Amino acid sequence: MAKSYSLAFVTIFLLTLGSCQSLEQISIDYLQPANLSFPPQLRKVAIVNNISNAPNNKLIAATEKIKEGTPLVSRSTAYANGDPKIATESLAEEIAHQNYFEEVVICDSALRANDKLARESTLSQEEVRQLASDLGVDFIIALENLQLKATKSVRFLNEFNCFQGAVDVKVYPTVKVYLPERNRPMATLHPNDSIFWEEFGGTAIEAASRMIPDKQMLEEAAVFAGTVPVKYFVPMWKKGTRYLYTGGSVPMRDAAIYVRENSWDDAYELWNQAFEGTKNQKKKMRAALNIAVYYEMKDSLAKAEEWAEKAQQLAKKIDKKNITDSAQTSIDDVPNYYLTSLYLAELKERNVQLPKLKLQMSRFNDDF
Repeated sequence: MAKSYSLAFVTIFLLTLGSCQSLEQISIDYLQPANLSFPPQLRKVAIVNNISNAPNNKLIAATEKIKEGTPLVSRSTAYANGDPKIATESLAEEIAHQNYFEEVVICDSALRANDKLARESTLSQEEVRQLASDLGVDFIIALENLQLKATKSVRFLNEFNCFQGAVDVKVYPTVKVYLPERNRPMATLHPNDSIFWEEFGGTAIEAASRMIPDKQMLEEAAVFAGTVPVKYFVPMWKKGTRYLYTGGSVPMRDAAIYVRENSWDDAYELWNQAFEGTKNQKKKMRAALNIAVYYEMKDSLAKAEEWAEKAQQLAKKIDKKNITDSAQTSIDDVPNYYLTSLYLAELKERNVQLPKLKLQMSRFNDDF
């Protein structure tokens, strides 16, 4: 079975090796493209609630039988219809917050309010045209369904000698995108995600009593559900973590000071000197990885990928004796190769997404 590691895990491992591996963590914010791309002329959008008003929104719970001798004291799973009004408002608010569309209009009153039973019902082209005309928008994003699955549990945490009460809610919104000129939805999305709460107590009863009340849980879960589909519609900012080698020589240490002062060009000059001025493969690898981060910070992703590849090839030579195709190869054996490879993979993914992002941001003349 192949092993998988996150960049953060690899770096935590490297940090434990000692000062000779000196690594410094920095944050980077970058835009990721939306899953869907909309033509620039689609500037005004309406977010509508196309869900029937559910007559009964109570949790329907089923308690599980717990095996003796386990830390788990109790667990139950419950299902409910999410509050569509709250979720629609949350979806509209979050899309508007991204400042991607010129105007975001909300229609949170249920279009199917007179239905006797909750159901999914695709809007007809005539309904879409009428809604778009009435609301003065170019297209419509409709919340069509919202289901919740809540798992409540109480368990004993032996290492802390206390009880944990936890609620994990999985949200399942269904969203459709409608264009007035199309007789069918442009897209139908079924994203899902989870939101989690926990409390602690000296006894199982105390931990359970402190758990989030059902009413509050349902409201917060509906708000959260509204945020889940947003990444499908608008480019989103993502916060990433990058790592720089800061030790091993005076230039590398001085470069780290420049980075803290946000003088990246000065830092680059020292890293480049360090790379060109040594034949030591490990020192070259560290300088190359830092230069890759420099180019990423400068939004020169092609150059960043080029330098990350140099760092990976040097790391491969450094760790060569332990690199095999075997699943037994671990981070302990090839820490440099794992670190550079994972960073290179992230850069390649960003480069693959760049044309799509540029297309989506063309409405702003690529100003991003």
